[in-house]
Amino acid sequence: MVTNGTPEAPTFDTSVAHVARVYNYWLGGKDNFAADRAAAEQAIAAFPDIVLSARANRAFLRRAVTFLAGEAGIRQFLDIGTGIPSANNTHEVAQAVAPDSRIVYVDNDPVVLAHARALLTSSGSGTTDYINADLRHADKILAGAAETIDFAKPVAIMLMAILQHLSDDDDPYAVVASLLAAVPSGSYLALSHPAKDIHAAEMAMMADRLNQMMAEKVTFRGQAEVAPFFSGLELVEPGMTNVPDWRPETEEEAKSPAALWAGVARKP
Repeated sequence: MVTNGTPEAPTFDTSVAHVARVYNYWLGGKDNFAADRAAAEQAIAAFPDIVLSARANRAFLRRAVTFLAGEAGIRQFLDIGTGIPSANNTHEVAQAVAPDSRIVYVDNDPVVLAHARALLTSSGSGTTDYINADLRHADKILAGAAETIDFAKPVAIMLMAILQHLSDDDDPYAVVASLLAAVPSGSYLALSHPAKDIHAAEMAMMADRLNQMMAEKVTFRGQAEVAPFFSGLELVEPGMTNVPDWRPETEEEAKSPAALWAGVARKP
């Protein structure tokens, strides 16, 4: 947890690949180590378009937050699985549209904690906070977020390429349901999830390689397995799609290769 804007001192093992640092490498960042780069390159060898896929996912986050803060009028965001800060972080996008937006970031990777200060710079009348917590512990997340977010008002829950780190034994559907149960009508779920049924052979090979090299294991899911996360919600147009097909703003975004199911949905 960040106290007075100062994160606790993190500790991490640089000899083992971690997802936030692997993702940082795919996005062209420099906050990664040899083990992370080795795992990232193994994934690239299995699915050469993973770099473009990761960037397409980041572009989806920007478009989703722009929609939520603009058209949907959301002013509170709970971004779980934050990752290492890069361009177009949730608070930057939201507060560019609505300066009074309040954002709580959540991650349990110590290298993300080390960069938490970069996530705590709000503009205007907005607020940001960072919670060091695991997605599996929804109660801890909700209790910590309540210091910044008013759960009597609509909240956008952001789960961008994070649920694959919950195995079926973790019951990811119950985790998402518990988060949604804590927010009122008019709240939203914005979600992306690596697909096992898009570029299926390459994605299966990539999952195998990542699971051999990363501390956090992955479980990719197909369309029929991702759809239930939106159960009981009202999907906004164009529904659940591959990330490049969700309201692309440019021809380049529309044509970007990717293998992630994604959608934004409203709680009625």
